[in-house]
Amino acid sequence: MPVVRRNVVTDTAARDAYVKGVNLLKRQQTNRTTADFGIEGAATPVRVYDLFVIWHHRTMSTPVPPGGSARTRNAAHRGPVFLPWHRLMLRFLELNLQRVLRDQSFGLPYWDWSADAAAPRDGRIWKEAWMGGEGDPVNTGPFAFDKGFRVRVASGLGGTLVQADRGLRRKFFGDAPGLPTTQDVQQVVTAQRGSALAKYDTPNFDAGSEGFRNTLEGFKGPGLHNQVHRWIHGDMAPAHSPNDPIFFLHHCNIDRIWEGWMRDHGRVYEPDMTASPQLKGHRIDDPIVSPLGPGATPRSLLDQTRDVTYDVVP
Repeated sequence: MPVVRRNVVTDTAARDAYVKGVNLLKRQQTNRTTADFGIEGAATPVRVYDLFVIWHHRTMSTPVPPGGSARTRNAAHRGPVFLPWHRLMLRFLELNLQRVLRDQSFGLPYWDWSADAAAPRDGRIWKEAWMGGEGDPVNTGPFAFDKGFRVRVASGLGGTLVQADRGLRRKFFGDAPGLPTTQDVQQVVTAQRGSALAKYDTPNFDAGSEGFRNTLEGFKGPGLHNQVHRWIHGDMAPAHSPNDPIFFLHHCNIDRIWEGWMRDHGRVYEPDMTASPQLKGHRIDDPIVSPLGPGATPRSLLDQTRDVTYDVVP
């Protein structure tokens, strides 16, 4: 049976399990150190949760094609692989949470930020029992500085990873006037056949492309994914954004929107393998950059219904 991913605001059991699991992964050490990842300073043990921060940061720093600019297209963003890459990351975290929680039925919850668009700062998600609020450091909720939650790796000058020992940072309205609305989401999901939004992606397969992927990622249209990062700001703004546990609730909602779009438009993906080798890493059968090795490709991630489902899709 697939696990069910539920709304973190309305399902307190899923919320509590997520909070518990994240804190367990933040404490659980691996056999890797910061030196293994080329992070300067004394070799310090890396916790399981922080592996996800490192993974995300490194892929954002990997240009596609090699020698190009990561700001044009990288191994996880600004191109077609954005959605399957993050789908893989979510599933990998979900499996680790199931492991530490000893609960194979646990489903990663999502945050439907469109429900909070009318008054984003007042959303239940920022209350004490959910994710806590803003601050430098954040000092409310289960990931508060005074409760021991620490950012241990972060983006340094020049885009490198550096060691850190500080609290989480959030600054609401930091670089966006609000959160995307339900209407914004519906505009993307219910695109009419034949329209640009009914296509998964289009050439040049970058941040300037027409199509569903780039609109959901937020470089076209109302903002969506990018707008949420920019509104929360703080640690959600740089490449080390998985430091904030809200990151995974946000991306679970992005994945949920993608799933809703595919139910209407099919489990399709562009580009295929006839595309230029300059797009290697973003074509349908290219290995995805991940700690799981070369087994995962965009094609393999288009249908996860045997393993994962959502209580509601847009």
